[in-house]
Amino acid sequence: MATMCVIQKIVRRTGWQFKHQIGHHRISGLGQSPYCIAAEAPALENKVNGRHRILTLQSMNPQGVKKPFDEVIKANIGDAHAMGQQPITFLRQVVALCTYPDLLDNPSFPQDAKRRAKRILESCGGQSLGSYSISQGVHCIREDVARYIEKRDGGVPADPNNIYLTCGASDGISSILKILVSGEDKSRTGVMIPIPQYPLYSAAISELNAIQVNYYLDEDNCWALNVNELRRAFLHAKQYCNPKVLCIINPGNPTGQVQNKRCIEDVIHFAWEEGLFLLADEVYQDNVYSESCQFHSFKKVLHDMGQEYFNNVELVSFHSTSKGYMGECGYRGGYMEVVNLHPDVTAQLVKLISVRLCSPVPGQAAMDVVVNPPQPGEESFEQFIREKEAILGNLAQKAKLTEELFNKVPGIKCNPLQGAMYAFPRIFLPEKAIEKAKEHQMAPDLFYCMKLLEETGICVVPGSGFGQNDGTYHFRMTILPPAEKLKILLQKVKDFHVQFLEEYA
Repeated sequence: MATMCVIQKIVRRTGWQFKHQIGHHRISGLGQSPYCIAAEAPALENKVNGRHRILTLQSMNPQGVKKPFDEVIKANIGDAHAMGQQPITFLRQVVALCTYPDLLDNPSFPQDAKRRAKRILESCGGQSLGSYSISQGVHCIREDVARYIEKRDGGVPADPNNIYLTCGASDGISSILKILVSGEDKSRTGVMIPIPQYPLYSAAISELNAIQVNYYLDEDNCWALNVNELRRAFLHAKQYCNPKVLCIINPGNPTGQVQNKRCIEDVIHFAWEEGLFLLADEVYQDNVYSESCQFHSFKKVLHDMGQEYFNNVELVSFHSTSKGYMGECGYRGGYMEVVNLHPDVTAQLVKLISVRLCSPVPGQAAMDVVVNPPQPGEESFEQFIREKEAILGNLAQKAKLTEELFNKVPGIKCNPLQGAMYAFPRIFLPEKAIEKAKEHQMAPDLFYCMKLLEETGICVVPGSGFGQNDGTYHFRMTILPPAEKLKILLQKVKDFHVQFLEEYA
């Protein structure tokens, strides 16, 4: 929600000359504007009943001055395909076959894609993707998710009955929070979230009238999670609420860190010790770039800590089609796995998700391909691996490039981008700029980001939209633009920042 508000302000305040925008027809990243549609539509008659119209496209107010850029680069949101990433062929083939089964007779589609599509369709009502699934999701897809989790976690068992297919990860997170929040006044549920955080959490907590409990990631230690900070936040929160939920984002958004196994063990022990319900947001589990880092699922680490933990700590983990190497945001596919949920609560969770009938079935089909990709020996395997590795390899290169170039700019400091798909650099702002922001009743980093947009056309999100330590300022930008455009973007940010420092020195 905070991000959307910033984007709306940016769009409102970006003042291209009207005629200039018409001449370009389309501004990259903003999609089809009503102005562009007007420019491409047949010219309307300039006369009414023989009289000339007073107001025409040629005579109307041009609104503002021409900006020193030709396009807006939307580096503010992790929408991979909108930034030019190409879809995974096999995923699109399977979903296409499920959507239009007549293609099953088409020889141009590989047999392994057809086998998966047939299996999914046989589990759908009327063998159609257009029918409702059961609320928990198509059963064969949940079976595939369970097998994927078992393989990922080295044989740790997963039960399809504990899998819920969701409308992206966000739907699952919101659903679980709904059943966790209770109490009044000092007994009201407190939800511990990392700062900086993905604004879904603060928005959902606010909507449910729960209590947000902030714990701060350690920027000086590559955004590490320190259990002593967890304990500080927990003990402080107990004075005014009942902290009983602990959210972890790993790899991190917006900070890009990847938590090591020892850190996850400490978090799990802390949750077990204090009786906290764990939510593990693991949607970026495929996006790990640093050679010194490895993704460890919370469930796997929980299992390895022994039965006392594995049989008692309540955990829900989330995954999505939107991130990783897939980038299929629009399909709204995802899943959550619940561990150690009380059977009575499980029954209530099923009732709750039944209200929305089911998650989008095409998104469920897309999720199936993520967890059941081509295997060695199948005809699509080599192409699939080639496409997957190319995307992840390209992201790794851009992560390193972004870190290196930002750290060459005076007044910008960027931690290593170990995972996910964002940079969250710290910007050191002159006191004069901070005072100017106050005059405009704006957060200093919002003031900075608005100036960046209006002078360069680069759209990023201020760190104040995610939370940050007092007296520090940041912005978040995605590393998804194509490499050549990313280099141009980073150079423009560098030039802007140097000029900004000079202007407000």
